[in-house]
Amino acid sequence: MSQHVRVAIIGAGFGGLGTAIRLKQEGIDDFVVLEKAGAVGGTWQINDYPGAQCDVPSLIYSFSFSPNPNWSRLYPLQSELKDYMHRCAVDHDVLPHVRFHTEVTDASWDDDAQLWRIATSAGDLTAQVLVGAIGPFSAPAVPDIPGLDTFTGTVFHSQAWDHEHDLHGERVGVIGTGASAVQFIPRVQPQAGHLTVFQRTPTWILPHPDRPVSKVTQTVYRRVPGAQKAARKAWEFTFEALVPGFIHEPKLQKPLELMARALLKKQVKDPELRARLTPSYAVGCKRPTFSNAYYPALTADNATVVSDGIVEITERGIVTADGTEHELDTIILGTGFRMTDHPGFDLVHGRGGVSIGDRWREGEMAAYLGTTLHDFPNLFLILGPNSGVYTSAVITIEDQVHYIVEALREMERADLRSLEVTAEAQQEFLEWADKGLSKSVFLTGGCHSYYLSPTGRNFTHYPGFSAGFRARTSTVDLDHYVARRVAKEGVPA
Repeated sequence: MSQHVRVAIIGAGFGGLGTAIRLKQEGIDDFVVLEKAGAVGGTWQINDYPGAQCDVPSLIYSFSFSPNPNWSRLYPLQSELKDYMHRCAVDHDVLPHVRFHTEVTDASWDDDAQLWRIATSAGDLTAQVLVGAIGPFSAPAVPDIPGLDTFTGTVFHSQAWDHEHDLHGERVGVIGTGASAVQFIPRVQPQAGHLTVFQRTPTWILPHPDRPVSKVTQTVYRRVPGAQKAARKAWEFTFEALVPGFIHEPKLQKPLELMARALLKKQVKDPELRARLTPSYAVGCKRPTFSNAYYPALTADNATVVSDGIVEITERGIVTADGTEHELDTIILGTGFRMTDHPGFDLVHGRGGVSIGDRWREGEMAAYLGTTLHDFPNLFLILGPNSGVYTSAVITIEDQVHYIVEALREMERADLRSLEVTAEAQQEFLEWADKGLSKSVFLTGGCHSYYLSPTGRNFTHYPGFSAGFRARTSTVDLDHYVARRVAKEGVPA
């Protein structure tokens, strides 16, 4: 007989751990965290390529209830984030609830029994409530390039970095110039005999404000916790100041563009290369990236930037549209992640057996407040569609976790067996988000990015300030839900 729990959480990244810790604080111990890896950390456990670093300051890319006064840098490194999350799990006693090396293979809603039936690699279980915290940067996107499987050298994706492979003296090709590639290219270039970067679309690069955190500052944060709290608020306000430019008037982004152009002019002297590295879209349309080392790596004597499209991959290397075959020893895929077609979406089945993936392929990627889905009772998503604010994903996560706890309180107070958002509430939120983002730089900036679904709508961002998202997730309005109560004999009414 399979185990039954009140709450099952998929994923032990920031979303899963944040939910687990908050449940503990609420006095709810009847939950499990299902994690396919052997450690907590999510994105920051999986992505350990050289140079991996968060592009959000550590003070706001951390839990508000668990400040860390000992961050070594203003922008946290991958290893520090992983260690921080492990400490949070230990300090809040949630590790005993985590089932490591447990991959969810199916989660299906049983409407008759009013519960979730979950199949995993380590056995089956049931749960009243399911929390999906799989994370947007966990499934690598491998490009569909003819001949990729015929290459006789070494190939790996940045998300699955081959740390045993020695790049010294090799002819290394990098496909992609997104955020991950911008971070690892400066680490690869000094090792490679020759580095060839295959660029489809250039990226706006801003000067990186990262710096070490002084011992004095760390001491102040330890002895005066209010100082760190105040600094956190200051960073929140700094990032929130960008919202009008992102959402309402992209022209306000012009100072960022001038800053990026100044860095490009300063670090890339060759006018022809500088032209190829200059984006044709507005700053912010794609994810802007910070780096002081990217351009110097591309202008090094052993580096070449190729802008011609890739036609095929052969046994020996990459053939581009100009007919050149670039002979290589290793190909590194810096090609991002499966944002709109994450395989996890196909594993969660709601009423009638429809999966999240099916639903979103049939229509739009939508969820009420980025958290609940019609036809998926008692399912709560972390970082679902249109929940992304402009400060930190961790801030969004804390607001969504608060909403989940409020929903559990309502279910207990009113003796509810299930909650399901109405189709009308979900559609109204989608239309409201689309209207709010209609003039945003993401839709008017002249690019196509992973922020957009296959239909072209921005499914990523919340159309306003984080305070607005916090207000909307502060309470659960049952008028937006269909609630099923438990009859006296214990059968759903």
